[in-house]
Amino acid sequence: MANLSARKADFSKFQELNVQILGISSGNPFSQKTLADSLKLPYPLLSDFPALQAIKDYGRLSPSGKKAQRAFFLVDQQGIIRGLWPVDDREVFSNDPILKAAQELVGKP
Repeated sequence: MANLSARKADFSKFQELNVQILGISSGNPFSQKTLADSLKLPYPLLSDFPALQAIKDYGRLSPSGKKAQRAFFLVDQQGIIRGLWPVDDREVFSNDPILKAAQELVGKP
């Protein structure tokens, strides 16, 4: 939850770069909506339940095949992954590397 909340801090900076933030989880849609509402997220929190297809397609399914491995992706408008940052569940990942990569992608310092 801390990583979801951390994206709020620089949300306007992502908007200025025309970057859409999305959260995708293996939780069911009802719990995702409840969580997003409780955290007052300014971006969508999507559910990949029950098929976990997006999680599989992005190569983030755990070896057990039962849960997602956390990561941040930067995907361009053509759908090409331009950055991948795996995240340990115990750490809060800074926005800085994602913002820097997004700025480089759009050609803004």
